[in-house]
Parts: sequence; C-alpha cells; structure tokens
Amino acid sequence: MDRGSRDYGSILLGSASEGGFKQRVRIQTLLTSFLLIANLIGAILAIALSAVGIPEPSLFQSELWWVNYIAVPVYVAVAFVVGTVLGTVVVVRDLQWAIRDRPPTAKDARRAQRAPWRLVFIQGALWAAATVMFTIMYGVLDPNLIPKMFFVVGLSGIVVVAISYLLIEFALRPVAAEVISAGYRRRKRSGVRSRSIVSWMVGSAIPIIGILLVVFFGAFRDDTSKLDLFVGVTVLAVIALSTGLLLTVLTSISVTAPIRSVRTAMNRVQSGRISDVDLVVYDGTELGDLQVGFNSMVGGLRERERMRDLFGRHVGRDVAEAALAQDPELGGAERTVAVVFVDVIGSTTLAQGRTPSEVVEILNRFFAVIVAAVERGQGLVNKFEGDAVLAIFGAPLEIDDPAGAALMAARDIASGLAHEVPDISAGIGVSYGTVVAGNVGAIERFEYTVIGDPVNESARLSELAKRDPRRPLASGRAVDAADGEATSWERQESTTLRGRSEETVVYAAL
Repeated sequence: MDRGSRDYGSILLGSASEGGFKQRVRIQTLLTSFLLIANLIGAILAIALSAVGIPEPSLFQSELWWVNYIAVPVYVAVAFVVGTVLGTVVVVRDLQWAIRDRPPTAKDARRAQRAPWRLVFIQGALWAAATVMFTIMYGVLDPNLIPKMFFVVGLSGIVVVAISYLLIEFALRPVAAEVISAGYRRRKRSGVRSRSIVSWMVGSAIPIIGILLVVFFGAFRDDTSKLDLFVGVTVLAVIALSTGLLLTVLTSISVTAPIRSVRTAMNRVQSGRISDVDLVVYDGTELGDLQVGFNSMVGGLRERERMRDLFGRHVGRDVAEAALAQDPELGGAERTVAVVFVDVIGSTTLAQGRTPSEVVEILNRFFAVIVAAVERGQGLVNKFEGDAVLAIFGAPLEIDDPAGAALMAARDIASGLAHEVPDISAGIGVSYGTVVAGNVGAIERFEYTVIGDPVNESARLSELAKRDPRRPLASGRAVDAADGEATSWERQESTTLRGRSEETVVYAAL
C-alpha cells in the first residue's frame, strides 16, 4: 500500500506531503460534492415519502400546482446556492491559516474544530426553513397535509444533517490533522459511541417512528385502504434499511480508517521498518488516542533501536546482544580465545606537522580497516587504546576456529593498511590461549574485556612486529591451533618477550 495515499485513511484525501493549494482545492471539491450528494439523498427521500410512502393526503391536487412547480423548485435552487456560498465563506474564514500555509493559533484551532458544526448548522437551518415553509404552504391549502409535510421534510432534513456531518468530518481530516499536530487536540469523549447512536437514531429509530405514525393514522382514517397502508409501511421500511445501511457504512468508515492505518503500520513494524511509520493523527475520538499511542510506541522503539545501535558501536554488537539478552553481572569465565593486537608505529611522528583533525581522520581510516577485517572473521574489536587496537576471536561469540580467524584477520589488516592507509604503519601480534572473559569494573560502570597471558603476549608480539610491519607475527600456540591458516605462516625464532619468563615461538606471515 502506498503510504502517501493513506495518510488520512482514504485515497480521496491525498497525501500529507501534498501542496497546500492542491489540498485546499481537493477539500473544497469534496465538501461541495458531499453536500450536494447529501441534499440529493434528502430530496429523493422527501419525494419518495410524499408520493409513495404516505400517498394520502395527496400532494398532487390541482390547487397545489404553484407550490409543487414554482415554490418548491425555486426554494431548492436558492437553498443550494445559499448553502454553497455560505459553506464556502465559512470554510474560507475558519481556515485562513491553512490557506496561507501558516501554523494555526489557538483561535484558529477552535474555529477549525467548529467548522464541521457550522457547515452542518447551515444545512440544518435550510432544511428547518423548508420544513416550516412547506408545512405552512401546503397546510394553508389543505390542513390535512400539515402532519405529513412536517414529518416528511423534517425526517429528510435530519437524514441530510446526519449524512452531511459524517461526510464533512471525512473531508476535513487533513485540517483536523494539522490542528492536532500543532498541539490543539480537543478529545471527544465517547466519540465512537456517539457516532453509533446517531447512526442508529437517524437510520433506524426515526423511520420506525414514521412507520408507527403511518399505521396509527391509517387506523383512524376511513379512506385509508389496506393497500395504502401496505405501500406506506413498505416504503418506510425500505427507507429505514437504506438510510440505516448508508449511515452505518459512513460511521464504520470513520471508525475503521484509523484502525486500519494502525494495523498497516503495525505490519511495517513487525517487518522491521520503524523509520517511516509515524501515523497522521486526524481523529479527535478514542481512535485518535489509539493513533497517538501507536506513535508513542514507535518513538520508543526507534529510540531503543538507536540506543541499541549506539551501544553496539561502543562495546561491540556481540557484547551488546549478550547484555540485552540477560542481566549483565560483574566477573567472567575462562575462555580459549585468539587475540590480535595492533599498535601504530611512531605515533608521535604521526602527530607532527598535522593538525589534530588530520590525525583523527587518518586514525579513523586506520581503525576502519581493522574493524572490517576483524568482523569478517567474526571477531570482536574490544578496545581502542589511543592508537592501538585489541581484538578478540572466540568471545563472547564462540567460533569454530578462533586461531585461524585471528591469523587471517592479521594478514588482512596488514594488507589493508598498506593499500588504504599508507600514512600509517603498525605492528601486528597474534596470540592464543586461555583468558578470563567478562565484565570488569564496578556495578555502576563496567566494561567487557579479556584478561590473561595471551593479551600480554599479543601486545609484545606487536612490538616485535614493528621491525617489519608488512609481516604480522604470531605465537607458535596460535599457529598450531589453526586449522588451515598455518600454511600461510613460517617459523622465525624463539625468544623471550619483554615481561615474560618463558620463550615464545614466533611465526611471521608469508
């Protein structure tokens, strides 16, 4: 589904990103069309009731010709023009802020929220005037027509008002959304229930009252035949079914549109798309609360994902996932891992003749090469220690061949630095053995790290590797533990590294 075409629950209302002028033309066109449709329905209803539903007393008497063929058509035409003009004036006056593309003030918001009721009042006033006028006109010539005309025109007017309100509220959803987004939300309590009750009253209750009146008056009129009674009841029943269905459909659309937008957005969230699912809140009832609550939930999820990503960038994604999966605790466990230590050669010289910004830019490219190589081997960049890097293979995520992955990563780092960061040379050392891996620090602030002899050994090997930075060095234990990577390394010497008591068999990358 195209999100833009459903921002307001219907493709007829366009998109929230639509230009102001185009949206205003769309709203005015919809309002005029909807009011015309509502009044046309009312006119058809009045004609059906007058001519067929309640045939007696008849409107087609010879002395009523001037009312039927002059007064009624003239009033209908005048009412349509007056209703259209007044409706346009109300919309233009109450929505000046939207026409001028500026944020609404509190006064603008109140006017915009009252605009549907003003338009409905105009329709109600015109039909009320028609009810009084036609009741008097027909009643002067035939008093028996007074109750008939009052009921027929009055019922038709009530139906028009109910339909008009639902359609006007639908057409003004974009305006309501702008008002709500500006912070002027006036919640309609029990709005859904009120719509349902009004729909029932206008669509079912009033026509049923009409049926009871037809039966009542027919029972006391000697000239009312069974056929007249049957036709009248049938027509009113059909009208009740038709208007009830129409109002129920309009009410259900006003209810289901916000729910459908939430359901669609929830499907997007379930598929992992939370960056573009903010709903346009256009309903002032409990359904608007649902939309607001969904937006708040998505905002929380988006913030959680941002924090998760930021957390993962700081401590490593594997460490972050482990911390989120369970409550982190101080302490650790023994793990057999491979360790890669990378240390820049001549960091003091690097800073000479360069601005701090230039040094940071070079170091960032240096670190990027290392991170990419380590992640390809499913390792963890555990620390950035100034201009040195400590990477671990085998903790917290266990892998099949940590020694082989570390040795391959070391060779990739050496090759990548030579090609992509020629400004920097670094010594690279690889070691393998048992360490304690876990959280170290205080309960208020700790970090994931590894402690053990392999860490120290890799750091000393990196110092030794500075003699020829093109060739990383590794301990014999690391090479012996690797499955297939050992063929890419050759034995060089046995030496006692600084700070260690036992000799280390040193291998160099081919």
